[in-house]
Amino acid sequence: MFHSPDALPERRPPDSRPGGLPALLVSLQLADSAFPSGFYTLSHGLEGYAQAGAVTPDTLPALLADLLRHGVGPSDATALVLAHRAVTAGELTHAVRVDRRLYAAKLSRETRQAATRTGRQLLDLAAEVFDRPPIADYLRLVTDRRAPGCQAVAAGIVQAAAGVPVDQAVAADLYAFAASFAGAALRLRLTDHRRAQVLLRGAAPVIEEAVAAALVRPEADLGAGAPAADIMSGRHERADARLFAT
Repeated sequence: MFHSPDALPERRPPDSRPGGLPALLVSLQLADSAFPSGFYTLSHGLEGYAQAGAVTPDTLPALLADLLRHGVGPSDATALVLAHRAVTAGELTHAVRVDRRLYAAKLSRETRQAATRTGRQLLDLAAEVFDRPPIADYLRLVTDRRAPGCQAVAAGIVQAAAGVPVDQAVAADLYAFAASFAGAALRLRLTDHRRAQVLLRGAAPVIEEAVAAALVRPEADLGAGAPAADIMSGRHERADARLFAT
């Protein structure tokens, strides 16, 4: 159970001009598969689809596009945008509200656990790497169980505190999702290294579309509309053998 964040001291991020090469370097570091956020343990539902025989190498690009458009785009990307704006405005209590809404919108247990595990890991590491007050403040809220600490909200907080513009922040996070999805496809033998790069390049216009939609989506509309992914996740939770956490 999460406790109320009321009466928390609001702390604004340090003055710094956002954007430019420093912001790009932050986004590249966070989107790098070598950044130990825990994405390596996730298939983002792909293993469930593979176990059900519901995806093939030929349908892999369409599945990724659907998850971006109807899954992580309306939910995680939207939450990232809202959390980023909350930090920019110095209103961490608003980020907590978005965090709780995103957590409630994740219907399966494994997706909730994966979101909070990777989010807490991101906040913990980013507090040391970037050393910005809003990151440490939000990590404290999560540690005190006053916020769930979903990965998308954590990413929005970290990138806002580090001076990354909101559009670049959400694009970087969606790219990291797509790259993680492609990596899972490799380990599930649904693609090879060359076709994985074609998959990522083909997803670029969909990522742009998802970014544009997330930037204008209101908080009331935060939530995924991908019921097949929820079904696959529910089946995956009870699978006899699993390579991935999701």
